[in-house]
Amino acid sequence: MLFEALDPALRVHLLRGARLREFGDGQIIQQRGTAADGFWLIEEGAVMVGQFLPEGEFRAVALLGPGDSYGELAVFSGRPRIVDAVSRGPSRVRFIAARPFLDALGNYPASTRALLGALSEQLQDTLGQLAGLRRGTSAARLAGILANMADTAPGMAEVRITQQELAELLGVTRATANAALRDLEKRRLVKRGYGSIAIPDVPRLTLFALE
Repeated sequence: MLFEALDPALRVHLLRGARLREFGDGQIIQQRGTAADGFWLIEEGAVMVGQFLPEGEFRAVALLGPGDSYGELAVFSGRPRIVDAVSRGPSRVRFIAARPFLDALGNYPASTRALLGALSEQLQDTLGQLAGLRRGTSAARLAGILANMADTAPGMAEVRITQQELAELLGVTRATANAALRDLEKRRLVKRGYGSIAIPDVPRLTLFALE
């Protein structure tokens, strides 16, 4: 996430003035079309990012957890937000206002360069996922989603997510998502748990997603 790319001193400065908010399960945190007057940093809990369809159904595109941030792109573009965000269970998030962020960023040129790198990485991930939607199997697409969500630290990684949420992220039925998950498990790429997916080898899972 982009916030992690910032200089530690800048992060401390921004958090000092950030407003803490608490949300309950299913509560809307931000809405599409509203002004991008800041971005959010998740301290506890999880947030589903996506869009509400005209009939009221929420179509998720990402599940974010502690340490993740979202909304920065809208701040940089100066355009209204294009996604909705909903709390998944209880959550605590900090709101970092746009103007103090942009003003402070000018004093940290290294952070500006780091943000460009982080933005490029996000764009590459997005393009990779879009390409996977066109050519990949459900198992390969699921592998890409889980690899992107996994911790990059060496060793076993764990993604806290339900099978229903995986189905929403894939844009398929729960039965199709379960079948894809079973395929990955047979290949020993993942191990299912209660409300979580264990990943023994993230690079190997990433390679499978690109096949």
